[in-house]
Amino acid sequence: MRIRAVGVAATMTCAFLITGCGADKTDASATKPSAAAEAKAGGELVIWADDKRSAALKPFADKFGAENGVTVKVQAISKDQQTTFVTASQQGSGPDVMVGAHDWIGNLVQNGAIDPVQLSPEQTGGLAPNALKAVTFNGQTYGVPYALENLALIRNTDLAPKAPATIEELVATKTKATEKLCVQVGQNGDAYHLYPLYSSAGGYLFGTTANGDYDPKDLGVGKPESVAAFKKIATLGEKGNGALKRSITPENSIATFTSKKCAYLISGPWAVTDVKKANIKYDISPVPGFAGGKPAQPFLGVQTFYVASKGKNKALAQEFVTNYVTTPELAVALYEAEPRPPALTAAFDQVKGSDPDLQKFIDAGKNGIPLPAIPEMAAIWDPFGKAEAAVVGGADPAKTITSAGKTIQAAIK
Repeated sequence: MRIRAVGVAATMTCAFLITGCGADKTDASATKPSAAAEAKAGGELVIWADDKRSAALKPFADKFGAENGVTVKVQAISKDQQTTFVTASQQGSGPDVMVGAHDWIGNLVQNGAIDPVQLSPEQTGGLAPNALKAVTFNGQTYGVPYALENLALIRNTDLAPKAPATIEELVATKTKATEKLCVQVGQNGDAYHLYPLYSSAGGYLFGTTANGDYDPKDLGVGKPESVAAFKKIATLGEKGNGALKRSITPENSIATFTSKKCAYLISGPWAVTDVKKANIKYDISPVPGFAGGKPAQPFLGVQTFYVASKGKNKALAQEFVTNYVTTPELAVALYEAEPRPPALTAAFDQVKGSDPDLQKFIDAGKNGIPLPAIPEMAAIWDPFGKAEAAVVGGADPAKTITSAGKTIQAAIK
């Protein structure tokens, strides 16, 4: 999750404005062919994933195809995966299986692009509870999770030997590095990477209902809590102590850290490969919050396999996702392609002994909350991010976040 969901606004259009986008509620279970029938007919299964996961998936896809007498194609979608998937689905040219983030679920369900999956009690019992919760929407399971991710504080132990307990302690650290903290901001901001500090300062995005689901009717952006939070964030900005800077971008945040110009990096498991390649001595700890504030809450994200509702071979897709993705062998291969804590407990247990970073990321996410998967979340990213960038640059916190709240509220009404 180097850059938060580019192109989400495009899928929002259908979620909020088009009346015919809802999922087909007709029960087709009695008429759809079984996986065995599709295999007998010489079916073809098409899987879409990003570049890294496509390469890891191919040998398992080939094996599944050989075992079931079908052709399996794994196709790499390099960018804008969610938008590309929704558009292709509506045009009838999409895949049977899509690999992506769990926070796509709300928009995908609104667009009628994915089907629920049916997992046995044994299968659900083998998955991390947080991962299973993240892929549950409106009481149904809409994907099989395979990896977890959340932000943590990665530090160069030569430049910063001790993990700071608070963000103020981090800022006060004496270091030879040009920058103390690398958090991607850029000109458009980044709500995902800011959220731990925003939550520590008392801000929230959406409230929750009695059963713990996110409540889009309770928008926190623009409320007094968000104003207070952005006032604290302003103290870290360019007219404050300079811990947050627009010059640190999604493109250079990790590179600035790996070139030893930065003592601390707030990032996720996807950064570790580059850190190791740079031969940096490092350690991982939770993102520190403000002194006297709430614990910093990173978002918990889950990488997921989806069954496309408009796929040509839905029974084969269900078979692959529910009975093949849930095997430790595939989960470990995906971990090796890009080290993130596996959601499958058996796979996590296999790899944790050789990779202590996995448990450190899990520990860093103990105070975390699931990244909202409701469709209304799509309205948050751009206004909130731009408000962050403006405040980091010196804009008035109260006016800026209040204005962002009005923009978001207008979009989700």
